[in-house]
Amino acid sequence: MATSNLITAIWPGQAYPRGAHWDGEGVNFALFSQYAEKVELCLFDENGRHERQRIVIRERTDDIWHCYLPEARPGLAYGYRVYGPYRPEDGHRFNPHKLLLDPYAKDMVGQLRWGDALYGYTVGSKRADLSFDRRDSAPLMPKSRVLEPAFTWGDDRRPSVPWQDMVIYELHVRGFTMTHPAVPERLRGTYAGLGCGPVVDYLKRLGVTTIELLPVHSFINDRHLADKGLQNYWGYNTLGFFAPEMRYSASGKVKEFKTMVKTLHSAGIEVILDVVYNHTCEGNQLGPTLSMRGLDNTSYYITNTDNRRYYDDFTGCGNTVNLEHPRALQLVMDSLRYWVEEMHIDGFRFDLASALARESGKVENLGGFFDAIRQDPTLNRVKLIAEPWDLGHGGYQVGNFPLGWAEWNDRYRDGMRGYWKGDGGVIGEFAQRLTGSRDLYSWSGKRPPASINFVTAHDGFTLHDLLSYNEKHNEANEEENRDGSSNNLSWNCGVEGPTEDPEILTLRDRQKRNLLATLLLSQGVPMLLAGDECGHTQLGNNNAYCQDNELGWLDWTSTPEREALTTFVQRVIALRRAHPSFRRRNFFEGKPFDGDTAKDVCWFKPDGTEMTPEEWNDGNARCLAMLISGHGIPDRGARGETLLDDDFLLLFNAHHDTIPFTLPQAKNGAWRLLLDTATEALPPAQHETVAVAVAALTADWTDAIYLLQGRSFVLLSSSEKPA
Repeated sequence: MATSNLITAIWPGQAYPRGAHWDGEGVNFALFSQYAEKVELCLFDENGRHERQRIVIRERTDDIWHCYLPEARPGLAYGYRVYGPYRPEDGHRFNPHKLLLDPYAKDMVGQLRWGDALYGYTVGSKRADLSFDRRDSAPLMPKSRVLEPAFTWGDDRRPSVPWQDMVIYELHVRGFTMTHPAVPERLRGTYAGLGCGPVVDYLKRLGVTTIELLPVHSFINDRHLADKGLQNYWGYNTLGFFAPEMRYSASGKVKEFKTMVKTLHSAGIEVILDVVYNHTCEGNQLGPTLSMRGLDNTSYYITNTDNRRYYDDFTGCGNTVNLEHPRALQLVMDSLRYWVEEMHIDGFRFDLASALARESGKVENLGGFFDAIRQDPTLNRVKLIAEPWDLGHGGYQVGNFPLGWAEWNDRYRDGMRGYWKGDGGVIGEFAQRLTGSRDLYSWSGKRPPASINFVTAHDGFTLHDLLSYNEKHNEANEEENRDGSSNNLSWNCGVEGPTEDPEILTLRDRQKRNLLATLLLSQGVPMLLAGDECGHTQLGNNNAYCQDNELGWLDWTSTPEREALTTFVQRVIALRRAHPSFRRRNFFEGKPFDGDTAKDVCWFKPDGTEMTPEEWNDGNARCLAMLISGHGIPDRGARGETLLDDDFLLLFNAHHDTIPFTLPQAKNGAWRLLLDTATEALPPAQHETVAVAVAALTADWTDAIYLLQGRSFVLLSSSEKPA
């Protein structure tokens, strides 16, 4: 329709589907509000700047307000004004002067501009949020937009990578390509940039199977950040659960996101979204009225039972979405299905997932939300990953999420950091995490892939900074360095921050290899933080959530050191992929399997004898070996075949001194060196010398002693097949 024309035909329409739905002939609008007394549909010009018409929605079915406009077409910008009681003490915050976004909007036009008119109350009033503001917020608001959903997916198929074969790579859509020299400048920082050839080729060469995108649901730039000239870079402040964030779109079209997914799928790479359903950007009782607060505050948010003016905040962001209400639960479920069915997403990582489990304020890991997903024929077939905590009482739930869910395992993160930092008394914890965290997951019937193993993530130090800083340095966030965690289990290797000391630089590089190799060869699903494979630094900032600049963007500058580390990561990922011993679906049992004489896993001390139960508690022990039997894999291949592998000996030394390690006997007569983090950075000639020396040493394994250098990890293999 021409945007200057008024809609003249208004039909009753249907209560389903929710949102604005183009059926090829017209548009159906459906909006939930239980306590509203009147709803107006507001139509705008194509840029969303000028309100052209208001239509009173007269049809109401089961608290769904609906109408059908046969003259409407895709591209139409719209919003709602909802009338009802303004009684904050009862939880009601209706204010028709505030234009509201459709929570089901699949597309948006315009950006939010901050101003006091966005608030339902009069900012600065002595009565605070009990006051009532009559200024029109529409000029400051983005607008919902009717989407034309047609897209040619062709033969697109999900890669469906088995859990045990996954290597997750956590990245930020904008930050990953903003400085990439091979990405056309106009595409940098966009979905199109992430889907372009050089980027996809890099991901393939690196060996990752799955990318996990930081939030791409539409979000706002927080007012306190805007006032400082900073940005909400990470995007954990959702405005809409359906519309992709348009600041990441080079074309301004939703189909750009779909094209990116299709391209990555063609390369065999899965796409998982980091999603924030636990809260929205409307904040606490003093936040703006942008969408759900003005539509039906008490239905969409958990309000305090003693005083419904306030919210129960389990997220640290001012509010918590009320998934006990069936319409709020339906909103989240419809959003998840939309991203799977229409956008072809392969799975989700749920931010603060414990908040989604709360019922009557308590965490119920088998609550309504999880029941709904488990029975859903679409959602129970995609990857589901929980961040298994929130900020409320009882919110830490690592190991307690239902079957079908994997979890970010912070016990793994802390165990690996503590061990390689040289802490005493942690070898038992180290071994538990290395072998898939059986203590956390086996009780419920889960297997090693339930553990998403990580050493670093977007929230915290990068790997480079973990080994370069003892303290956080977040001054750039303009919060006087008070934000971000102070408990990082980091070690600067002797100097805080950048240095030119060659010994410290060598040690830092070795520690990077130690942590990366341990992560990639642990049981469970490894997750890499984008940039760790090439030494990306945020200069000690462990909370770069507001740094949409060179500090937060991945630096693609090539140096010999960066290239060497990337090559190392490629090599270790290839090792993982080649050997099922590092990708087991079942936990080790510590006993022989299927008639074999060797245990599936054994642990050894430097003198070559097996560890005793008492020695796991030795506070001075920092060196041990793990022997994995290639005949001890109780798994089957894709065609049901028995999986056999080499035997592997993993030597770990977190002590600063070299330790002579007596190698246990190789079943097949000799150990072959695959990896030594102490020698990976040597020039080729020296590296060859080391390899020859080891080969000579292992020609006759009897009483063979490997000089395991300080702070190093060695991987040896023994095979019935010729090397």
